[in-house]
Amino acid sequence: MSADQSYIDQVIAQLPQVESLRTQVAMELRSHIAERVEHGNSVEEALRQLGDPIVLAESYLAAIPLVPAPFWPRATARLLDFFGVVSLFVPIACVLFFTLPRLELVLIVGMVVLGTLLIVGAIYPVVAEYKYGKTVGKHLMGLRVVRESGARISFGQSVVRQLPMLTQVWWIDMLFALFTDKHQRAFELLSKTRVVRATEEQS
Repeated sequence: MSADQSYIDQVIAQLPQVESLRTQVAMELRSHIAERVEHGNSVEEALRQLGDPIVLAESYLAAIPLVPAPFWPRATARLLDFFGVVSLFVPIACVLFFTLPRLELVLIVGMVVLGTLLIVGAIYPVVAEYKYGKTVGKHLMGLRVVRESGARISFGQSVVRQLPMLTQVWWIDMLFALFTDKHQRAFELLSKTRVVRATEEQS
């Protein structure tokens, strides 16, 4: 891979998973690099002039307004995600209940199904928000998860955001969203992430 393409990929990696935005930024960067090369700079010099790819990506994102997501759309998105996961397992549980011959087997399989449900419910938002910046519920409510700068969140940040769901302090964490300026939960403040409204181009 060429140096300029590697640099562009590093910038793009910081942006939300929005194809139109990524395509536009990639085109502009290629144009800037080509222009500098035409003026006698080497590719390496052109890249040094553009600066750190993360800082450059954040400069592009600074032009996109971040509108904090209100509490109730966020709560609705989480309920949609919860019932979405549950809806996948309820039919399986019903089939097992009516087909297994003994109550002991029903209870054992029921515990396995419940355990699987809890594991999937914990892992799903971590992976979805890291990879796509949103879960299905957030997508339906027109929301996305970003860093404070508007850039994509890291896997570690995605994990930290979901830690309260594994503890008994989740309700305290959620209450923070009612009183903070940007409607951030406590663990969103800790992970330096936030939930914002997605514009039509970012949804």
